[in-house]
Amino acid sequence: MAQLSREIALRIALASRVLPGVDVPMLIGILHDKVGSPLDDDKLKAITVTNLKTGIGSLDGEEDGEDIGIGLANIKLAIRYLWGEEAEDENLPEIMPYHEGDMPESIRVAIASNLGTLLNGHFGSCIRFLVYQLSRNDCRLVDIRSTIDADNAEDKNMFRAQLIKDCHVLFIQSIGGPAAAKVIRADIYPIKVPEVIEAAEKLSEFQKVFDAPPPWMAKALGRTAEERKRFILEE
Repeated sequence: MAQLSREIALRIALASRVLPGVDVPMLIGILHDKVGSPLDDDKLKAITVTNLKTGIGSLDGEEDGEDIGIGLANIKLAIRYLWGEEAEDENLPEIMPYHEGDMPESIRVAIASNLGTLLNGHFGSCIRFLVYQLSRNDCRLVDIRSTIDADNAEDKNMFRAQLIKDCHVLFIQSIGGPAAAKVIRADIYPIKVPEVIEAAEKLSEFQKVFDAPPPWMAKALGRTAEERKRFILEE
């Protein structure tokens, strides 16, 4: 097999990261099957969404690619990586200044993301976590955390959970049972959001929960046991 150039290898690696269950060797095999070898810029730019869907589907015995369990948005993003259009994500939001105590009655929320400010990442493969400080009336992006070093970790899921261990809530497109258990053990509440949505839109929707927080959230907000008990009785 011909040696891949550094640029081509990077594009394939980035595409693989947004395709849960498809590692780099598997993706290279699909690409060879669809466009031949050696893989170069012209061949990668010839890959289509349909090519990738059917190629991934064939790995799972789903030849029509209709039930592969990977969202269309992720497949389209992978195509952009393969074409070289998303080598760098210039749409990342700006981190805002924040000091502990700036936002009373707030929690910290992690968003699994692969592009800009979208909530479109799976826990085990997202490229980064967008970390927000959230109160009933305020929302502030306080950090952006790359997951690139997770690839070299002995326990990738544990590494990712520790990366956001200061967060109370995690929004992801999907997460497996063993990974979810590690997130929960880190005192993080995982919430699955299957559809692709802007982080700001989801966070704005979630702010309504502050009006009637469940016990785990009331605890994170610093409410006393008596206050939490009184709230449950009032409900």
